[in-house]
Amino acid sequence: MSCSAIRRSYSRRSMMKAMVLGAAAPWVVKSSAFASSCGDQIVRIGTVRAPNTMNPFATWSSFRPTTFTYDFLVGVDAQRFGDRRGFAKEWSVADDKLTWTFKIWPGLKWSDGRPATARDAAFTYIYLRQSMGTPNELKVGWNNTAGLENVESIAAIDDETLQIVTKSPTRWPVDNTILIVPEHIWKDISYADARSTFRNSPPLVGTGPMIVAEFQPSQFTRLVPNEHFRGGRPAIAGVIENYFNTNDAVAQGLKSGSLDFGNGITAAQYEVLAKNSDIEVGQVPTEQINFLAFNTASGEGAGSTKALQDPAFRDAIGYAIDQKVIVDRAFRGHADPGVGLVMPAAVAYYSDLSDITRRFDLKEAARRLDTAGDQATDGDGVRKDKEGKRFQLELITGTVSGTLEMPVAVVQLIAGWLGKLGIPVSVTQLESGALQSRKASVTRGGGKWDLLVAGSWLSPSPRDLLVLGKSDAVLNNASYWKNKEFDRLASQVDVTVDNKQGRELVDQAVRLIYKEAPYIVLCYPVSLYAHRKDCFQGWGPEKEFSLWSYFPFDRLKPV
Repeated sequence: MSCSAIRRSYSRRSMMKAMVLGAAAPWVVKSSAFASSCGDQIVRIGTVRAPNTMNPFATWSSFRPTTFTYDFLVGVDAQRFGDRRGFAKEWSVADDKLTWTFKIWPGLKWSDGRPATARDAAFTYIYLRQSMGTPNELKVGWNNTAGLENVESIAAIDDETLQIVTKSPTRWPVDNTILIVPEHIWKDISYADARSTFRNSPPLVGTGPMIVAEFQPSQFTRLVPNEHFRGGRPAIAGVIENYFNTNDAVAQGLKSGSLDFGNGITAAQYEVLAKNSDIEVGQVPTEQINFLAFNTASGEGAGSTKALQDPAFRDAIGYAIDQKVIVDRAFRGHADPGVGLVMPAAVAYYSDLSDITRRFDLKEAARRLDTAGDQATDGDGVRKDKEGKRFQLELITGTVSGTLEMPVAVVQLIAGWLGKLGIPVSVTQLESGALQSRKASVTRGGGKWDLLVAGSWLSPSPRDLLVLGKSDAVLNNASYWKNKEFDRLASQVDVTVDNKQGRELVDQAVRLIYKEAPYIVLCYPVSLYAHRKDCFQGWGPEKEFSLWSYFPFDRLKPV
């Protein structure tokens, strides 16, 4: 880029910063986070997801900035892409299906220049495991104890070799999302502090390409290049992640040039930004599934009618849901139509269930309701259940924290289709916290609703893919559904290492829950993003953009 072009870009950004973003956030004019120009070679990101701490043992909110600094031992990207690795360069499991060996990158260093070895990885896992059963067990953030109950031993054989031995076969050693932290920083932090008051104040010490150097809650996080990154020092001068209350400010920042990248933009913003010649838009598949859940509970927490507990009733409703229309109208095409619990992004386990998939057919739905004993009577078109009670279902909905937005049009369409079947539906829109309380397990005060439209976004590990249907998954089983055969299959998946065998078990479980229909999967939304073209290059193909690591920010170069 020529000097005159750089000056023009700097002037454009400075002027628009004050005009556009100043109204969105009063502190912007004074913040170095927005002193933007192509010349400073700092990538500016806009997002509405603000972390509350940089401590991965105490929060789920800091994932995006901390994954620039810390590595997973293996991680999702490392299993999908050969050129993306974490703390471990390679890994293998012995014939006993219990003993896992991880080879750490030779010569790996922490950002402070100290050696990063298998002993740090062992420390991270042992630190978590030794907290188990204590009053301050570490189970409240990304770095948590889930899965460690099945670990027999963890040992650093030497600086470059980590060994994890499990009590029974499991893919947890490669599927866990624990961020590896330096022993020399964390060894003196108590469990009580680690899960609550320890802020992990910048500058952080990590092995990733960018190190968190400054954090201003609700405002921004500033990251600088890691001089000791195993792939070489990144070519950009740094990253600043700016936090906003709405995506409108993100879209405006992209248009003005004060932001280089925005993730999680809306479909409407995506369409507008796509028309801007200075901006490139993209969409990346996610592990989120959006679903209609039936309250299948009986007794305390049950819904307004026992029909919700009847698989025949739920199956009939499945014929009244047009997933393609939901995608086209509510998501403007930015989603894949829903089928089973496994989303297309989980390529190792996805099955389209084409041989058993329901088709949208309101007449067929009505016929099946008639057969199930739920018939329209009294001439008013409103159906009664088998006990003679008129249907009047409450549908609760909202966007759960950590998931992509649930458009209002989704519930409007569902309510309209069910209304045509003689099943009136009232909709209660809730904010994230209230929705979590209503959909909590019955033992925790949840339930007493009929239908739920929400989303779930976990990892693509087989354990997480089936969690919505597991009886003991009280935090995730939104329908309160219980099925012994499903639980048996899910338990087998948990102790299966072989991918092919795991896929077969997952497929059986997914087919079972599809037929029983405690959930009707509506769609698999994609994450929409946009970036400017004028300052940086190397963004890569849109479907390879990562939501699980720092890619492509480790490879960006100034234009």
